[in-house]
Amino acid sequence: MNIDIYKVNVQRKIVAISVLLLVAKFLAFFLTNSVGILTDALESIVNVIAGFVSLYSLFFASKPKDERHPFGHGKVELISASIEGILIMVAGGIIIYEGIKRIFIPAEIQQLDLGITLVAAAGLVNYLLGWYSIRVGKKHNSIALVAGGKHLQSDTYSSIGLVLGLILLYITKIGWIDSLLAISFGGIIVITGVSILRKTIDNLMDKADSEILSVISDLIRRNRKTHWVDVHNLKVVKYGSTYHIDCDLTLPWYYNIRESHKACEDLESAFGCEFTTKVQLSIHSDPCYEYHCPTCQMNNCTYRTRPFAEKIELSVEQITKSDEAIQKINLSF
Repeated sequence: MNIDIYKVNVQRKIVAISVLLLVAKFLAFFLTNSVGILTDALESIVNVIAGFVSLYSLFFASKPKDERHPFGHGKVELISASIEGILIMVAGGIIIYEGIKRIFIPAEIQQLDLGITLVAAAGLVNYLLGWYSIRVGKKHNSIALVAGGKHLQSDTYSSIGLVLGLILLYITKIGWIDSLLAISFGGIIVITGVSILRKTIDNLMDKADSEILSVISDLIRRNRKTHWVDVHNLKVVKYGSTYHIDCDLTLPWYYNIRESHKACEDLESAFGCEFTTKVQLSIHSDPCYEYHCPTCQMNNCTYRTRPFAEKIELSVEQITKSDEAIQKINLSF
């Protein structure tokens, strides 16, 4: 199965259902004239626009790398998520404006019971769509699908609150409750947009992902060979669903080229066996020095100049250290 094509097909289904939900919510608004329901309808416009943007970004990201894009086209997913975050904030601002305006210019609300039913049904469908999108996105490491799914689920949470508020409005007939609902949920929508935007900015800036570094550290510890004197200088950059990992592997200085290459292949195989996503691994082999002896686990090394002192676990902090930091640690023994 081609994962990239699969992600595009998933997003295509989500967009199609989102269009149907948009029609249902605007129908509910025209039937009720409730500004609270209008907030849900306006956010659905953002859902549809963002869905189409995500669909295009996933399609573009599926293209293979070329001379102009040697790391592929995966970063376009981050642009998609950024646009979605901005659109969500704009929609939230419009909703707050409409809520405040309705306080000063009240309007008669009709057929509220039918509107409540439509909003509740649309909210349930949105939650299921969001769950599906996040599940597929996390499984195949697509930030566009995860961002879209979280947006859909946040729409569901706001729909739950909106339905409760509309029921209260239906019972009490107090008009300003409708405006209060719009202002409150408009604020929630803005916060959601800011959260998505901050996440995508972190990824665009290649901020270190502590979660994936922890996974890599655990993977290296479990598959560690005795001749892997040290793994350090590790960096991870994510492009779409592909991880580009660069690291230095310290090996016994007397290894020939063939032995060093085999050791690097062992490390590469560990990633290939345990990572469910695409990984492009670049390994630089370093020779060991005398200062490595106190932490080297090669028992049969005939060139050892200092006795073994302590095994250093390849934690996240350890594998991301520079050569200079590694030297300072070993000289302390």
